[in-house]
Amino acid sequence: AFSFLTYNAGGDGDDVWPFVTREDKLHYDCSKLDQWQVVFDHAQTLGLYLHFKMQETENDDSFLNGKTVVIPEALDGGDLGVERKLYCRELIARFGHELALNWNLGEENTQTPAQQTAMAQFIHDTDPYHHHIVIHTYPDWQDRVYSKLLGDKSVLTGASLQNPWNQVHARTLKWVRESERAGRPWVVANDEQNPASLGVPPDEGYQGFDGKAVEKDKPAYTLHDIRKFTLWGNLMAGGAGVEYYFGYKLPQNDLVCEDWRSREKSWNYAKIALEFFQTERIPFWEMQNMDALVGNEKNDNSKYCFAKRGELYLVYLPNGVRDGDVELDLAGVTGRLNVMWFNPRVGGPLQFGTVRAINAGGKVVLGRPPSDPEEDWLAVIRR
Repeated sequence: AFSFLTYNAGGDGDDVWPFVTREDKLHYDCSKLDQWQVVFDHAQTLGLYLHFKMQETENDDSFLNGKTVVIPEALDGGDLGVERKLYCRELIARFGHELALNWNLGEENTQTPAQQTAMAQFIHDTDPYHHHIVIHTYPDWQDRVYSKLLGDKSVLTGASLQNPWNQVHARTLKWVRESERAGRPWVVANDEQNPASLGVPPDEGYQGFDGKAVEKDKPAYTLHDIRKFTLWGNLMAGGAGVEYYFGYKLPQNDLVCEDWRSREKSWNYAKIALEFFQTERIPFWEMQNMDALVGNEKNDNSKYCFAKRGELYLVYLPNGVRDGDVELDLAGVTGRLNVMWFNPRVGGPLQFGTVRAINAGGKVVLGRPPSDPEEDWLAVIRR
């Protein structure tokens, strides 16, 4: 997947709009949109999912610092008027036929709940294909924004999360569960990793980069931490996956990136994860997070469990087994299950560790992986 803004006038880049001129919101540039179509068609042939971020926080409404002001770039001042309806209809009519996409109401969206629900409803009613509809907002706005859109309060089908890179698991799990409780389960992805200045760092050695993302007064982190706590953190919470944000202080950042090879290792780690789910035919749609079964009632980053109770358990160990044997609680389950290990750093076939099978019925020890016990591993326990 890759995400992109289709309208950012007044925003960080201030260089994208579908109109004939920046200010003319009622006449669309057909030549420009045809060029966009070439890009989107090419992406689809490569199997890339299109994430349309339809506006930016600077132009989504007429509120600034808590006050109502005139923001010329805002379509109808945030309301569902002629400008906004035409904009949504034009994008849907031109690009809605693409096979894999979602409509995102906006990046760091600050519209009112009434404006958000009206826009989402119009997209839903206009799009004949009923593509996925999501919304993105600030990390500290999630409770105030998402809680008012859950269940039958809107036609949204998911959330687009921005969070610190090491909070992805907990925040993904929160909105998966909150939406389930509201009666309309959401598809929850993580597409922006904070801090904004760093995000996902380049590979070690790229343009002399030392591999460490350093924020003042906080521990450094690397792309290996992104693999563990962002990528696998989201997947093991029952999330839909991740898109990677490139912080503005690092090489090839979000506004100027021309070389996606700068994060080649991170793309490879994502490919390895996807191939695991496909090759092993993991029925993720029938599974849910069960961190408590591995003693992680707080849903922190110590270890994760994603399972179909009684049939299949995935136990991800970000820190390996350096802290001792890992136990899985199989109380209430009967029979014998096999234990194998997957290496999320290099991929490949499943391997046997020190324990090949366990008898269910209570807490069982999973043993150790076949090598490098201090590195991250995924234990696969299945009937």
